[in-house]
Amino acid sequence: MKKTSCTVFTSILLGACAALLLPAALSAAETNKPAAAKGPTEPPVVTPGTAGSPPSDAIVLFDGKDLAKWRGDKGAEALWKVENGYAEVNGKGNIFTREEFGAIQLHVEWAEPAEVKGDSQGRGNSGVYFMGRYEIQVLDCYNNKTYFDGQTGAFYGHNAPLVNACRKPGEWQAYDIVFHPPSKSAEGVAEAGSFTVFHNNVLVQDHIPVKGDATTAAPLSGIVPTGPLVLQDHGNPVRYRNIWLRKL
Repeated sequence: MKKTSCTVFTSILLGACAALLLPAALSAAETNKPAAAKGPTEPPVVTPGTAGSPPSDAIVLFDGKDLAKWRGDKGAEALWKVENGYAEVNGKGNIFTREEFGAIQLHVEWAEPAEVKGDSQGRGNSGVYFMGRYEIQVLDCYNNKTYFDGQTGAFYGHNAPLVNACRKPGEWQAYDIVFHPPSKSAEGVAEAGSFTVFHNNVLVQDHIPVKGDATTAAPLSGIVPTGPLVLQDHGNPVRYRNIWLRKL
């Protein structure tokens, strides 16, 4: 009988201690939770575009009317020809966005000259430079051979595209690109960024690293947090239209 009473008493005592300690333990566990475990924030609402129109949170850089959001090489007015809803390279030099950007999602449509001239890198050459430093190549590679890391959709001089998704010369094509710039750590070490590129809705660059401070022929160099988007004048009459981006 005494033994049983003692056992019961001990169980009651341990239960009481556990009850007293439980709130403190829960409080400590709550304090040590990672921030994400406390619940995600509600994602903002973005209305998607339709029939080629940009989403509601996009910055429209060119809508076919003028190049007011662009400048020339020396900071002056962008002088490319604008007509019929597109801007055309005309030998007046590269054009730069007046605003600078870091990580972005970019949509840009472009067309190669319908009249085929030249071959390899001499055929419909242009390019899109992110932050004025990192080029995704624009080139007519429809039945046109060139070095692999310089063809259409290449991260120029670094990564060849996974496939050649070119349309015929004169037809409109599109890039949809997610870009994250490289950066420097607290120790000053460069940390890689990345490119993911869709050409005509086909994946051609799959989260490839962006290292270093610039690609060949880039108008700017150096690892910086933001920079202008640049469209290259390589002497060929490439056309551009419907250019917009979203900051990431």
